[in-house]
Amino acid sequence: MGAQDRGPPLKTPEEEIGEGVRSAFSSPCHVTLDPGNLAGVRHIVLVLSGKGGVGKSTISTELALALRHEGKKVGVLDVDLCGPSIPRMLRAQGKAVHQCDRGWVPVFVDQEQSISLMSVGFLLENPDEAVVWRGPKKNALIKQFVSDVAWGELDYLVVDTPPGTSDEHMAAVEALRPWGPLGALVVTTPQAVSVGDVRRELTFCRKTGLQVLGVVENMSGFACPHCAECTNIFSRGGGEELARLTGVPFLGSVPLDPELSRSLEEGRDFIQEFPKSPVFAALTSIARKILDGTPAPLS
Repeated sequence: MGAQDRGPPLKTPEEEIGEGVRSAFSSPCHVTLDPGNLAGVRHIVLVLSGKGGVGKSTISTELALALRHEGKKVGVLDVDLCGPSIPRMLRAQGKAVHQCDRGWVPVFVDQEQSISLMSVGFLLENPDEAVVWRGPKKNALIKQFVSDVAWGELDYLVVDTPPGTSDEHMAAVEALRPWGPLGALVVTTPQAVSVGDVRRELTFCRKTGLQVLGVVENMSGFACPHCAECTNIFSRGGGEELARLTGVPFLGSVPLDPELSRSLEEGRDFIQEFPKSPVFAALTSIARKILDGTPAPLS
């Protein structure tokens, strides 16, 4: 392909998102890519919640790992611009994003390149730097993540979102909708305060025409690491009751497990290392329900 056939050149990250980003984006790319952007993505799953602190990033990370262990090729798009924690959870901190003719190459988190990741965390010169942006700048970066990241062939793209129903959510839905099938996985904790906020997230899904794949109740009890008995620390059943009242599928309850917390802190694969944990059973069950419930892509 000649240079004249490639269309207008891509803007550099410095041009797109201003100061405070890495300068390594001009590094050469050594990865052979199939169709760029989202043309090769079969399913897109947005992980949503109306409440902060319910574990969306945890569920996004473990869902990606569980799908990988089911033999799927997975991408993770972290659009939580003010709290990008996925790079740490997947042990990808400090890795560089490169540019090729088709756009930005996501970071591969394993040697088999079965999980790829894009996050604003890769763009910050200092990981402790706050992202202090107004809505239009956030929206522009999310749209560029969708249009300019060369994901190649993926079975699933998992999109981790910030809490609420704000500009980032609207920008993500509008940018991703043309590439469907697009579905939402909604995360809550058992408490009534969380369930009330998540109910509004389901309203957001209805207003934007998003298919709800199901509700996950996270932090649903504490799984003892010694005897595996599960104790209800908060309450239990709020997520299941919410799903029943709103007529959407209930995908399962995920208890707390200290080993899961440690795995996320250290960027280890909990799904591989702790197959006897009750959390393993819950997470793999949710992944299989996602596999069974997502519609086949259009041919």
